[in-house]
Amino acid sequence: MKFSGRLAVQQRVLPVYRAPFFDTLAASCEGGMSLFAGEPRPVESIATTRELLQAKYTFAENRHFLSGPLYLCYQQNMLDWLDDWDPDALIVEANPRYLATPAAVKWMRERGRPVIGWGLGAPYQPGPWAGLRQKNWMRFLRRFDALVAYSQSGAADYAALGFPLEKIYVAHNAVARRPTGGMPTRPLRQPHEPLVVLFVGRLQERKRLDNLMRACAALPKERRPKLWIVGDGPARESLEGLAHAVYPRARFFGARHGPELDLLWAEADLFALPGTGGLAVQEAMSHALPVIVAKGDGTQDDLVRKENGWQIPHNDLDALKDTLAFALSDNSRLITMGAESWRIVAEEVNVEKMVDVFIKALKQVS
Repeated sequence: MKFSGRLAVQQRVLPVYRAPFFDTLAASCEGGMSLFAGEPRPVESIATTRELLQAKYTFAENRHFLSGPLYLCYQQNMLDWLDDWDPDALIVEANPRYLATPAAVKWMRERGRPVIGWGLGAPYQPGPWAGLRQKNWMRFLRRFDALVAYSQSGAADYAALGFPLEKIYVAHNAVARRPTGGMPTRPLRQPHEPLVVLFVGRLQERKRLDNLMRACAALPKERRPKLWIVGDGPARESLEGLAHAVYPRARFFGARHGPELDLLWAEADLFALPGTGGLAVQEAMSHALPVIVAKGDGTQDDLVRKENGWQIPHNDLDALKDTLAFALSDNSRLITMGAESWRIVAEEVNVEKMVDVFIKALKQVS
C-alpha cells in the first residue's frame, strides 16, 4: 500500500534504532515524508541520529522543562516546519506533555487535513488527581482523527478512555526488518557444553544485570551458563567489579555492531533482559533465540509468549533464578522456542508490518 500525499511526522527525538522504520514509511509515501525531531536531555543517554536515507529530516528546537512526572517539552519551530512542508497528513506523538502539539493540530484543522496520534497508551494512574488526569487525557485524545498504539494493551487504554475502537490501530513496536533468507539453525549442545546466555543493550542500572549475574551464580554448578554481555554505558565499571566477585564466567564485549554482533547472536542459546527497556528483544528473536524479559509497558506481551519465551516481574531475583533454571534445563526446547521467535518476527512483528498499519490508518483518515 502507498499513501498518495505528503506526510509529516513529529517526534521528540530520533533514536538510531527508529531510523529504518521512518525510512521505510517514507518510501511508502508518494509525496514524500518529513520528520521533525530534536535532541534529548543529556541525562537520557539516548543515541540519536539525523541521517535518513528516504525521509527528509528537520531539526526541532526542543525546550525541556522540569523533570520526572512534571516533565514538559516545547518544540518551538514546529509551525515553521509545517508551513515549509505543507503536509497532507500529520502524525504526532500522542503525549500531552508536548506543548506544541495543540498548535500543530490547529494548523492542520484550519486546512481540513487529518492528524493521527501515535503512542504507548494511557494507563490509569491512581491517586488524588486521577480523575483530573483522566479527563485531561480524554480531551487530548479527542484532537485526533485516529490513534496508533504500540501494543494491544495500549489500544485498550485508548478505548477505555472513550476513543472510538474503529479508529484505533495497533502497530506492534518493531526495530528489525522482516528476516530475509531462511531461519538460522542452531546446533544441539553436547551434555558437557555450557549454554550461552546473551544480553545486548546499554549498561544501565535499570537493566538489572546485577540480578542476572546473581541468578546465574545460584544455578547448580553443572548448569551455569556462559554469560555474554554486549554493550557499554555508565554501569559498566561497577558491573565488571560485581562479575569478578559474583560470576567470573561473565564476559563483557563492549559495544558491538554489524558482523561482529552477528557472530555473537549466532553462538548464543538464550537472550535475557531482566530489567526495563528491551528493543534488542526483537532483534534477538530475528536470530531465532528464545527470550527472557521483564514485564514493562505492554509491548512485550505482543512479542514474548509461552511458545517463545518467558516474561518475569521487573527486579524479581527469585523469578529470574527459577526461570533461568527451567530454561537452561532443556537445550532442545530452547531451539524449538527460538524457531517460534523467528516465525513471530518474520510473519507478525517487523518494520514492514508496522509501516503497513500506518499506511492503512492514513488511507482511512485521508
